[in-house]
Amino acid sequence: MNIDQLIGKKVISEKAITIGEVRGAEADTNNWTITHLLVKLTREAANELEFKKRFGSPTVCMPVSLIKAVGDVVAIQKSISELRKTRELVECKE
Repeated sequence: MNIDQLIGKKVISEKAITIGEVRGAEADTNNWTITHLLVKLTREAANELEFKKRFGSPTVCMPVSLIKAVGDVVAIQKSISELRKTRELVECKE
């Protein structure tokens, strides 16, 4: 799948809760693979995941290893509470 096809897709948790929208990707240029999706969190998900931002919602780097399926949406294999506990998402540097 082309990265352009992913941009704008909603990202949903294991329990079908929308956590954000794909805004871009990070790549490993040594082997030309996508390593992370850049996901702009919804305000609710940002609060639940304890990402604070004064204006708007933060963008996080989500490892592609979390992706379970891609179709009309990007489905990940963890719930929001599991993501909060494991701290697999980190805020992207802007």
